[in-house]
Amino acid sequence: MTLDPSLLDSLVETALAAGRVVMDVYGGDFAVATKGDASPVTAADERAEAVILADLARLMPGVAVVAEEEAAAGRLPVSLGERFVLVDPLDGTKEFVSRNGEFTVNIAVVEGGGPIAGIVFAPALGEIHVGSIGAGARAGRIDADGRVVWRDITVRPPPVEGLVVLASRSHAGPETEDLLARLPVARRVSAGSSLKFCRVAAGEADLYPRLGRTMEWDTAAGDAVLRAAGGAVVDLDGRPLLYGKRKQTSDVDFANPWFLAGGSAATLSAAVVAATGAAGASGPG
Repeated sequence: MTLDPSLLDSLVETALAAGRVVMDVYGGDFAVATKGDASPVTAADERAEAVILADLARLMPGVAVVAEEEAAAGRLPVSLGERFVLVDPLDGTKEFVSRNGEFTVNIAVVEGGGPIAGIVFAPALGEIHVGSIGAGARAGRIDADGRVVWRDITVRPPPVEGLVVLASRSHAGPETEDLLARLPVARRVSAGSSLKFCRVAAGEADLYPRLGRTMEWDTAAGDAVLRAAGGAVVDLDGRPLLYGKRKQTSDVDFANPWFLAGGSAATLSAAVVAATGAAGASGPG
């Protein structure tokens, strides 16, 4: 359950190319439409997804792809197979629209229900995070010449002074507040999109709780980076998040349960206990 390094490198180039398309739209005026689920969509979402899908057809022929805008249009693979790809061409469209820079291009390869490789590229910030099971995780900065300068990243143990917790900039509610009140939180940091997973993976934070709705394409790439860096993403019962979920009795296809993303087993264990005691923190699924 590993990904060929040369294929991963090619997928990194795909993410970078999609990011350039996103930035072309970001640099000008753009319209914002609303999808059936009330979420926003722009030309950047659509154009970046087209770039990614074209590359995936060339790089991974015959492998099923579940992409956000294709899914919104009702175009989903009949069968996923043992290995498939999850794509969010612009995670954090609200951040894109508000022009705060915290949006990402997400590509993840899933095998056996778990993400084995993922790429999270934040083109406005010039940051890219890559993780592959068995090969570890790395973070890159885009230099002035457009080259990526890489460094290895790994999670950290929980600090004695308390946890640094990432809370969604666009999504937070009373259940999250209840959960965090039960944990030794030293500092809270707001962040958008899949960058929250990457901050935990890089040892810059300890916990990202998401007690709210997400879809698999929102989380798979960041989940892969965090797993490769030594962390984990679990549901509120402590079970690893699974991918390729269809025919769910409690929600639509590819919807996630509420989850906890943590950098250490000790942090996640404490968060699961806190979630069990938090009033109303049951979540979907």
